[in-house]
Amino acid sequence: MAPVRKLKVGCAGLGRMGARHALNFQNRTPRADLVAAFTPDPKEVEWAATELPGVKVYTDYDEMLKHPGLEAVVVASVTTAHAEQAIKAINADKHVLCEKPLSTSAEISQSVVDAAQKKPKLKVMCGFSRRFDASYRNAFEQADAGAIGRPSVFRSQTCDKLDPSGFFVAYAEFSGGIFVDCNIHDIDLALWYFGQDSVVKSVVAMGITAVQPGLRKHKDVDNGVGIVEFWGGKIAYFYGSRMMAAGQHDMTEIIGTEGKLTVNANPMGSLVEMHESNGVRREIPPDYYGRFEHAFVTEANDFTAACLDNTKLPFKLSGAVQAVKIGCALQESLNSGQKICFDETGRRIETAKL
Repeated sequence: MAPVRKLKVGCAGLGRMGARHALNFQNRTPRADLVAAFTPDPKEVEWAATELPGVKVYTDYDEMLKHPGLEAVVVASVTTAHAEQAIKAINADKHVLCEKPLSTSAEISQSVVDAAQKKPKLKVMCGFSRRFDASYRNAFEQADAGAIGRPSVFRSQTCDKLDPSGFFVAYAEFSGGIFVDCNIHDIDLALWYFGQDSVVKSVVAMGITAVQPGLRKHKDVDNGVGIVEFWGGKIAYFYGSRMMAAGQHDMTEIIGTEGKLTVNANPMGSLVEMHESNGVRREIPPDYYGRFEHAFVTEANDFTAACLDNTKLPFKLSGAVQAVKIGCALQESLNSGQKICFDETGRRIETAKL
């Protein structure tokens, strides 16, 4: 019997997200073989020696790209390095799965799309994990089948558990801000449910620093609300938060002309309820990965299958640029206090300043 063909994968970055990707490709993606990893962090190198047996670890990204037989790269390093590392991998003829966002600016994100277009045989995908979640896929199928009429209002949130360590303050220096980092998932979902060709009419945002005033030096907030109006009579409302005391709460509501769909309105970590003297309670996932763990596994397997079988990726890379463009506009509105408007072609309308 012929040996099973496996995709040889390398992982760039072994921090929180990179380590999860590496372990998924190593242990939970049968058609992939994690052969290499890159990290400049000595602690992460030490972690890999124990947790990634047999994987060659490089402290130079360019050297990892030269690893014998390497076919694909998962880019899961710091956000500001995503585009550069993705483009280097593309130019080295490697398939790429790049964590979201492609970059913290639309222009740099577009450069990844441009590089990918020059290598049409390669599979290049942005890791919008919620697109691989079973509940979100089911909701999309129902909406696409007309179950709620015409989707018209979209309300979605990404709310992280309160982390008093100050991690998000340090992270804000590189993240692009709460709308680009946190709500980019919700923005992508709006484009998925409303249609990838939806054109933005206006954006406006505001926010507060309720628990982490240190975010202000990075022009960021720990609670932000953004409203995006689309041409054609559709509107989206986004809420991002870094201070949920109980745990992670990411939820979405798609309201149509004949009904609505809700995903994860009442979060739960399991079906267990604790009935106590002061009431009934249930635990919820402590972090983003706790909620979307299986989505990340599905993402790894779907990406691997597309590379090996030369099948179509589930969504266009260009949509990742559109999501960043909206996120950046929301972040700008947050800091300027101004509403930003666009014409029916998506071109920004510059308003006169008095």
